[in-house]
Amino acid sequence: MFNNYKGFHLVQTYQEMRHMRKYHPSNTTVRLLKIALVAIVTLLLWNMPSEWYGIQNLTIIQQRVIAIFAFATLMWILEVVSSWATSIAIIVLMLLFCSDSGIAPMVDKEVVGNILDHKSIMASFADPIIMLFIGGFVLAIAATKTGLDAQLAKVLLKPFGSKSEMVLLGFLLITGLFSMFVSNTATAAMMLTFLTPVFRQLPPEGKGRIALAMSIPVAANLGGMGTPIGTPPNTIALKYLNDPEGLNLGLGFGQWMMFMFPLVVVLLFISWRLLLKFFPFTQKTVEMKIEGGMEKGFQSKVVIVTFILTIVLWLSDQITGINSNTVAMIPFCVFALTGVITKRDLEQINWSVIWMVAGGFALGYGLNASGLAANAVESIPFGEFSPLLILILGGAICYLLSNFISNSATAALLMPILAIVCGAMGDKLDPIGGTPTILIGVAIAASSAMILPISTPPNALAFSTGFVQQKDMSKVGLIMGIISMVLGFGLVFLMGTLKLI
Repeated sequence: MFNNYKGFHLVQTYQEMRHMRKYHPSNTTVRLLKIALVAIVTLLLWNMPSEWYGIQNLTIIQQRVIAIFAFATLMWILEVVSSWATSIAIIVLMLLFCSDSGIAPMVDKEVVGNILDHKSIMASFADPIIMLFIGGFVLAIAATKTGLDAQLAKVLLKPFGSKSEMVLLGFLLITGLFSMFVSNTATAAMMLTFLTPVFRQLPPEGKGRIALAMSIPVAANLGGMGTPIGTPPNTIALKYLNDPEGLNLGLGFGQWMMFMFPLVVVLLFISWRLLLKFFPFTQKTVEMKIEGGMEKGFQSKVVIVTFILTIVLWLSDQITGINSNTVAMIPFCVFALTGVITKRDLEQINWSVIWMVAGGFALGYGLNASGLAANAVESIPFGEFSPLLILILGGAICYLLSNFISNSATAALLMPILAIVCGAMGDKLDPIGGTPTILIGVAIAASSAMILPISTPPNALAFSTGFVQQKDMSKVGLIMGIISMVLGFGLVFLMGTLKLI
């Protein structure tokens, strides 16, 4: 979906670099070893005696779900193939070996226990949260196609003037704002392109270039926390919080923004002061020149009006009764009927992310529908665990994994497990604000992971400018990551204890 964006060449270069790093011929032996490890662990868990698991009444189907979960975990962590390819493999394995549409001798209910409904597995791709994703992608494509994004950047950056420190603040705030509604990769590419003429004005011996280059990934990563559609971990958390058959909290788009938007603003201001301290400007002023702007015509007016209407409906979902997933379909419908979005534009939707998330949803369905979650709850004394320990461990594991693999994959792995654990602990989570504190805390931890160039696409794009060294990125990323998790966990704890979520 990025080829309409300013800075698409940066995204393309990043994707090629990442592909070469993973699949370079010199890595063939390592890749084969990874495949062998995944196969051995998966087959071992699939076939070993069920009593070795220590879970009471474990059925064959439940054991297969455990094996598939381990397969997904290793494939995502080791990056043997693309994350979306692993998700498709998850869905196919569950269909063939765990569902009522599977291989007949392998899914005899009398032998293997409760089997899964194949329609429900396939429905993972049409989950209401997936519609929220698609609506967000469509809005982003329409904004870029009509030049609304460039026009907004031009208008919003103008008030910050030409003082170097204020220009830095402008890029932080505007990048953070855009990342709440648009892919952080696309936002980073566009904003780095706008920075190119600024880089030329700054002296090479100064550190201002580093500050500006670093501002983009920091703001893009932090900004995603602000809305449910800002980053995949947010929407995954929302799914488990609002699941009618699970927690059914009814957390709305507006409620999410009510407490997360102020957090993002505070974090962006902290990052501004941090960047200025580490990388002070030697040149006091810079001139901003942003080319491009809004196209004139009917379609542009449709996009503006639809954008405003969609955001208003998202923010007022508790009043209108229209949930955020349904609202996300409105711009899709309007843009399709008015010709703003064509069939070619649909090809630009980031389907790989959607498949990635759908695979995680299928895993969650398998854990619950097979009865594995209930058996695990009975066999493992989750109720005796410390609520604070669950929060810290969940956040720490998510943070560490998200620095090395996709934060979507990390959230897809952790959210179903944590939802089960939280359900088993019941009222014992009240001292830390309940289940929302855990799940939203994990989503915050995923967005806080930005230590390495490979941690997030915006990090890689900023690193590719040549102005940022890995030690600079690690220093800022580690400090801001810790600050965002401390403030974020504290905020959701406060909101939870006050019963505001």
